[in-house]
Amino acid sequence: MKRTGFTKAECPVARALDAIGDWWSLLIVRDALDGLRRFGDFQKSLGIAKGMLTTRLRKLVELGVLEQVAASDGSAYQEYALTTKGRDLFPVVVSLRQWGEAHLYARGEAHSVLLDRAGQAVGQLVLPSKAGKALAWSDTSVWKVGARKR
Repeated sequence: MKRTGFTKAECPVARALDAIGDWWSLLIVRDALDGLRRFGDFQKSLGIAKGMLTTRLRKLVELGVLEQVAASDGSAYQEYALTTKGRDLFPVVVSLRQWGEAHLYARGEAHSVLLDRAGQAVGQLVLPSKAGKALAWSDTSVWKVGARKR
């Protein structure tokens, strides 16, 4: 049987990728986190075809990641604003950014940098345990649906 999607998957990663895992959607979210709100600004930033952008924006609105709102300048245009669900993707985008910085650039190669409001580079994301200890991959396991309890 050919899989056409993961909307019913028991794995949260699979469902998340099914919803927003294509690169255009994540780049739109990245740009929205950077403050872009207008169709033309997304198109200019991404160099994406109008039809493709329309499709991705429509899907992100349907998913509740973005919402259409009246233009902030009072014009007749509509803008796209991140919802809480969309803003909750911030750590995902930062994690991808930090992975890219660590593994996809040569030492000293120029790239954009995420700064805090004080102008300082943002520190590395850390996954904490409930007790506050930094966790590595080897410190975790996944409990699968239907697995026996430990």
